[in-house]
Amino acid sequence: MYTDNEAKKYDCSRGCTVERTDEGELSCTYRQGCCKQEVYNWLPGVRQEQFKDYFEVRFKNTRKGIYVNASGQSIKTGDLVIVEAVNGHDLGIVTLEGPIVARQMACKRIDPATAGFKKIYRKAKQFDMEKWQEAIAREHETMIRSRQIAAELGLEMKIGDVEFQGDGTKAIFYYIADGRVDFRQLIKVFAEEFHIRIEMKQIGARQEAGLIGGLGVCGRELCCSNYINNFQSITTSAARCQDLSLNPQKLAGQCGKLKCCLNYETASYMDALTRIPKLTGPLEFMDGLAYLMKTDILKEVMYFSYEQGSFANLYPLAASEVREIIRMNRNGEKPESLKSEPAPSVPEFISAVGDDSITRFDDNRKKRRGGQRQHNRNSNRQNRNNRGKKEA
Repeated sequence: MYTDNEAKKYDCSRGCTVERTDEGELSCTYRQGCCKQEVYNWLPGVRQEQFKDYFEVRFKNTRKGIYVNASGQSIKTGDLVIVEAVNGHDLGIVTLEGPIVARQMACKRIDPATAGFKKIYRKAKQFDMEKWQEAIAREHETMIRSRQIAAELGLEMKIGDVEFQGDGTKAIFYYIADGRVDFRQLIKVFAEEFHIRIEMKQIGARQEAGLIGGLGVCGRELCCSNYINNFQSITTSAARCQDLSLNPQKLAGQCGKLKCCLNYETASYMDALTRIPKLTGPLEFMDGLAYLMKTDILKEVMYFSYEQGSFANLYPLAASEVREIIRMNRNGEKPESLKSEPAPSVPEFISAVGDDSITRFDDNRKKRRGGQRQHNRNSNRQNRNNRGKKEA
């Protein structure tokens, strides 16, 4: 949460602004596009009678659910509502309504006929929002103190976030742990320290990055906090098929796991690889053997050199031409020469690293002055020696 002035606060974890009016009343306004993993309603104004009472309600970060309106009140997107919880009640923001909610249920494989939806009790009143903001104000301090308690008890876990229920009687502690953690003593200490009901929820490293958020090396918001709901398995084979360097520092994201974006272009590379022939040895030409040095997978171009291991003179060949040359070699035929192909083209991307000397910005004027002085001294010494020889 951050502020642009003393009156207005921006709560991006819940997607709303909080401010007080001139009369001192608390006002909470839904900011579309601010909260994480927002779903765009591309069916605004469209109504379907069978889904008119279903709404998507969002809470902190990525926690949201489908609720049914049992209040009889007219509810629309942006309303703050009091909803049913396991114990007590919670406060959330309505983010979707209408037929798009049915699309969300189909995407999550929720059957409206058999699923037990929790209820929306009513719209939030002023004292509900006051209590909600009081609970939110406790979250950061509670998270810091809970981390200290876990460290004092010697538990191998990391508490990544804390979310208070709207009525302030319960808190969800999101934690990361590699192994099993015994919470019996921890929950007792938490209950005595914070005087609330405790729920421990384990998440993975990717889920933690989605909860906390941040910017990736591409300069954009993390995909896991922006729109990814279901995390797919990512292996190093996705990097291999794209001919990427298996450097853990470059392939790992902020969560320490392989980047989710490795899977984005994998299908395109796999499709292109089916049209690139596999070589078990060099290509045979009349003027020598040509060795494969590199392959541009998406352009389906293969680069060969007559010198094994040398990138000095590379000759491009289309994958279809390479396949034809392989067929000719199997039949005992050899093409005339690879050098008859067009001259090697200049690479499209040229790195400036190493092109210039690293001392090109150094000030060489002192060196030139010093060299000039030394030259003058040598000339004077030579003149004195010449005069001495003439006098002798």
